[in-house]
Amino acid sequence: MKIRVGFGFDVHQLEEGKDFFLGGIKVPHTKGAVGHSDADVLIHTICDALLGAANLRDIGYHFPPTDDQYKGIDSKILLKEVMQIIRRNGYEVSNIDCTIALQLPKINPHIPQMKQVLCSCMEIEEEDLSIKATTTEKLGFEGREEGVSAYATVLIYKA
Repeated sequence: MKIRVGFGFDVHQLEEGKDFFLGGIKVPHTKGAVGHSDADVLIHTICDALLGAANLRDIGYHFPPTDDQYKGIDSKILLKEVMQIIRRNGYEVSNIDCTIALQLPKINPHIPQMKQVLCSCMEIEEEDLSIKATTTEKLGFEGREEGVSAYATVLIYKA
């Protein structure tokens, strides 16, 4: 069996008064992420990790931020398309491990809903998706509440 590992990283600036979409849900907060789409940093990270594992470039290649059809798009749509792309190439997801880095809001209460939404989009079992969150102990742009970052590692296999 052929297995492949992928790694994803993304970062978005936070801005007062914007909606904060994270892990496919709207998280209550005074700030939201800025981006061409809905700026869901967790979904973008997962997409990059999946595409990278399959050696299929990155999210910006498939959904360029210069293309107006993706302006404000729900990132769950992009994730579903990425899953179609990797499946067309013969791959399935074994597991995904993610970490979100931000000072506020606290993410732990939202993780079960994020897992449910993301697993439904990807058509995988909840036991195959790990989502963790950490602060940066008030250090860096995340700690100053200027932005949010996310990391993902995926294991895919040739079906």
